[in-house]
Amino acid sequence: MNNFKNNLKHPLADRMRPKDFPDFFGQAELVGEQSFLRKIIQSDQIPSMIFWGPPGVGKTTLAYIIAQKTQAVFYQLSAVTGGKKDLLAIIQKAQDNPEQKTLLFIDEIHRWNKAQQDALLPSVEKGIIILIGATTENPSFEINSALLSRTKLFVLNKLELKDIQEILKRSLQKNYPTLKIKKEIIKFIAQLANGDARIALNTLEVVATAKEKITIDLVKQVLQKTHLVYDKSGEEHFNLISALHKSMRGGDANASVYWLMRMLEGGEDPLYIARRLIRFASEDIGLANNNALVLANVVFEACHKLGRPECDVHLTQGVIYLAKTKKSIVAYQACLKAKKDVEKFGNLPVPLHLRNAPTKMMKDLGYSKNYKYTPLEDSSHQTYLPTEIKNHQYL
Repeated sequence: MNNFKNNLKHPLADRMRPKDFPDFFGQAELVGEQSFLRKIIQSDQIPSMIFWGPPGVGKTTLAYIIAQKTQAVFYQLSAVTGGKKDLLAIIQKAQDNPEQKTLLFIDEIHRWNKAQQDALLPSVEKGIIILIGATTENPSFEINSALLSRTKLFVLNKLELKDIQEILKRSLQKNYPTLKIKKEIIKFIAQLANGDARIALNTLEVVATAKEKITIDLVKQVLQKTHLVYDKSGEEHFNLISALHKSMRGGDANASVYWLMRMLEGGEDPLYIARRLIRFASEDIGLANNNALVLANVVFEACHKLGRPECDVHLTQGVIYLAKTKKSIVAYQACLKAKKDVEKFGNLPVPLHLRNAPTKMMKDLGYSKNYKYTPLEDSSHQTYLPTEIKNHQYL
């Protein structure tokens, strides 16, 4: 029993979702005939597990295949729209039917905060539910260690170009048998998808409805109109974050908000942007306004707790504040200068008067000797840097 849906009203990517392994492309090492994952799915001996990998590589599809093959009751939740209340309702149903196995698939599980993840732990630990979580974020950072220790982690990689091309060809045969598309256009769509089958299929679906000749230029137009040209690991990703960073640095709050929305609407993880704001708060604002770093950290916490779309306004507030406030790169430059000295001079010894002296032997060797305790003594002539760089200035 499962609650996955699949009908013509759904996007092509959902309609083309494989029901079994012969139609599953990519991840050969993970789902090959002799693989551990393949065997436990086929034997219906599913442990709690986490699927980790970039978007569009088969995490949800593997959960869908499990839903088809398991004799357990299968529930699906999205961490974006479902919460603790939905989880507790499923756990209650599982407790009411202890003779029946219950599998729960949580998509984007990294979006759940600590309290929501903690609510899962007792039921997973006691075997009341078998958890299958999917995440695009590093589980070490985004999933509670206690929960992670009770699951089996499977890592999925970006799909290869040949896999994307084969997925597109099969989709054409099944859904658009009379549509004529040249091989080079199929390859072009696959290349732009950058290992993401969902992007490739969404592009094909829009192109297939066009009333004009299908060309590479048309594909480019479709990608721009549907925002699919934004690739979270490719050049456009770095172009946009660079535009955001430089707009804030230049004090243009309007441009900063625009580039922020371009990234968010393109599917960027809000936590990635929030981390960049924390970096910006010290690198570009620094000592000119120490409150900037405090606000940036608060914005990160809000994004972590709320997720999208609720956290959009927090990011906007943070971006506007950082763009409008005074800037100083003194701390950033000091960091670079000191790092350069460390790399150039290596492990310079700590001056004897600055060393800790917890034992008599260390005191006899001169550790802490002649150290001036600033609160009680005149330490104006005391040095704190190694002799080789005693006159170096970083500020």
